[in-house]
Amino acid sequence: MGEEGVWGPELAELRRREAFAELMGGEEKVARQHDRGKLDVRQRIGRLLDTGSFHEIGKIAGTPTYDADGELVDLRASNFVFGRGLVDGRTVVVAADDFTVRGGAADASIIAKQIAAEQMALELRLPIVRLIDGTGGGGSVKTLDTKADEKGLNIVGSIGRGSRTYVPFNPAWDLVVSNLATVPTVALCLGPVAGLGAARAVTSHYSVMVRGLSQLFVAGPPVVNRLGGEQVDKESLGGSRIHTRNGAIDDEVRSEDEAFERARRFLSYLPSSVFELPGRGPATDDPDRTDDTLGDVVPRDRRQVYKMRTIIESVVDTGSFFEMGAGFGRSAICGLARLDGWPVAILAGDPYHYGGGWTADSAHKVTRFVDLAETFHLPVVHLVDNPGFVIGTESEKAATIRHGARALAAIYQATVPWCSILVRKAFGVAGAAHSPAHRFQYRYAWPSGDWGSLPVEGGVEAAYRSELEASDDPEALLAEITDRLNAVRSPFRTAEAYLVEEMIDPAGTRPLLCEFANLVAPLRSAGPAAHPYRP
Repeated sequence: MGEEGVWGPELAELRRREAFAELMGGEEKVARQHDRGKLDVRQRIGRLLDTGSFHEIGKIAGTPTYDADGELVDLRASNFVFGRGLVDGRTVVVAADDFTVRGGAADASIIAKQIAAEQMALELRLPIVRLIDGTGGGGSVKTLDTKADEKGLNIVGSIGRGSRTYVPFNPAWDLVVSNLATVPTVALCLGPVAGLGAARAVTSHYSVMVRGLSQLFVAGPPVVNRLGGEQVDKESLGGSRIHTRNGAIDDEVRSEDEAFERARRFLSYLPSSVFELPGRGPATDDPDRTDDTLGDVVPRDRRQVYKMRTIIESVVDTGSFFEMGAGFGRSAICGLARLDGWPVAILAGDPYHYGGGWTADSAHKVTRFVDLAETFHLPVVHLVDNPGFVIGTESEKAATIRHGARALAAIYQATVPWCSILVRKAFGVAGAAHSPAHRFQYRYAWPSGDWGSLPVEGGVEAAYRSELEASDDPEALLAEITDRLNAVRSPFRTAEAYLVEEMIDPAGTRPLLCEFANLVAPLRSAGPAAHPYRP
């Protein structure tokens, strides 16, 4: 490719330097990476992107070694690889850590590359996928060791040679935060992730860990064991089971390839930036399809549970539901789906957990999810079964009302089209979060609907306390009052007063939702959200 021409020697030198970069941390370090069951950074990029589409930027940036005559004899690659490529034919930015070069530590990184990756995503309005393995450009005390530098380790990094300490800063952090409000941001944890790498992982719209392969922590076991007063290993300190259940990371998968597949699928529902609208996918499912079995899903006994996901899978386009964060805040179900090809955000209650009642965790989960929908112009479909905030001492200690009020704020600040299906319960302050009520209510109720300020079962004793205490037969009086209240509990009474707009046969839910998706598609507006994404 031009190496025989006028600038042939320089082009040959370029190829030689590119070959050095492709060696990554060297044969031994790469073999060690593979022996751990991990792909190397270049394999990962190849698996994530459409075949042959990666265009690397800054490939030959690294730490050079020159001989006495000033000739390059070696070039240790930077431990951060980035560039652009295609995911399903659409351009994305890939920002990948190379653990084989100093475990991703700052003393082998070139901070300008990390900054450029985030800046490229922001300014070119492209999604960014971070492949994180190691400290993600975080600190290493070797950076401070002038003797190590004298021994030929060439510790340069972003803060100069190891001759001084420095006041900490997080490179590109303003860009990382700005990207949350501008472009889809995905983080895949593909090994032990600590410090700045951990912060980069959680500051994303969607994050994944690989079970048994990934761990995440503020500081790893050597630091904790030395200074933290406890003895831990990587899994017990920061395994995926911990962080996909505490809300730090959204999902866990079984392999790196599954992580790449989930990243690709997540991006398929979203536009490239807030300055575009989510595109319509293939309309392969009949929008008029009905399902008579839905009428039998919700039991008459209000204390019995049922499978909300059965309803979700029935009403959305077949196979299109992409759930996020299933292990955290489990009384709320969040995920992306399609209705007649249109991407939508699905929010639902899960009666298998606290009867669908909101905990502090589920409220936090709902806030992030509604913000995601608002940021990227996704209409929301809410399948409602929420008996209210979970009550009791533990709930109060968790500041549930604080987190719940924040979720309410996100819902009432949302401007995207919103449709609610009242499947069963909607009680109290949390029940009022079924939709932004100040807007036109695009809302349907199933005959199983049950709503109010408090459930009758829990509210009678409080409301009629004095009468019950004065009664000679409080149990009989309680039963009488309960029967009297249940007589007006029917959702038909609510519909008579136009306090719910329509009651429907559950079997016909999907056609109405597809109609909603098609009706509101032209109403969506591109541009930044008025209320930025809350990480």
